[in-house]
Amino acid sequence: MKHLKKTIAAAALLPSVAMAHPGHEAGSVMAGMAHPLSGADHILAMVAIGLMAVQLGGRALWAVPAGFVGAMLVGAAMGAHGVPFFSVEPLILASIIVLGAVVALSARLPVAALVPMVALFGMAHGWAHGAEGPAHGMVAYFAGFTLATAGLHVAGMVFGRVIHRFALRGLGVATAAAGLALAFAG
Repeated sequence: MKHLKKTIAAAALLPSVAMAHPGHEAGSVMAGMAHPLSGADHILAMVAIGLMAVQLGGRALWAVPAGFVGAMLVGAAMGAHGVPFFSVEPLILASIIVLGAVVALSARLPVAALVPMVALFGMAHGWAHGAEGPAHGMVAYFAGFTLATAGLHVAGMVFGRVIHRFALRGLGVATAAAGLALAFAG
C-alpha cells in the first residue's frame, strides 16, 4: 500500500509524462505509431478496450475495438482540420477510468450501448492524434496511429485471454487440491 501511495503521488506530480506525445514533427507511419505509444493515457485506454472486448466476447470482440478505431479516425480528421472538440483531455482521462471500471466490475453492458460510449472515447483520442499531428504526411501518420491503436487493442485481447486462462487454471488447481484434501481426509 505504501508503494501504491508513492506511485500515485509521483503520477500526480508528473502529468506531463503520462500524457506526453513528443516527436511528431514529420508525417510518417513511425511518427503516427509513436503517438499512442508515447502516452500512458492512450496505452491504458486502448489496452482496456481489448480487455473489455475479450471479457464480453461474442459480437463485442470485434465491434468494440472497431467502433473505437472508426470513431478515432473521424476524430483525427476533425483535429487535423481544426474542428473544435471541447473537453478532449477530460474525455481521454474519463475513458481510462470508465473502461477500467467496466473491466474491473465485469460489467455486462449491451453492445448497442457500449459501442457509442467507446466511439465517443475513440473520437477524443483521435482528435488528440490529429490535432497534435504533423502539417504534412497525414496519410502515413494516420496509418501509423491506426496500426498502433489496433495493436494495443490486440495486446489487450491477448492479455485478457492469458489472464482468463490463468484464472481458469488456478481454479482447476484449487479444485484438484481440494479433491486431494478430501481424499486424504476421509
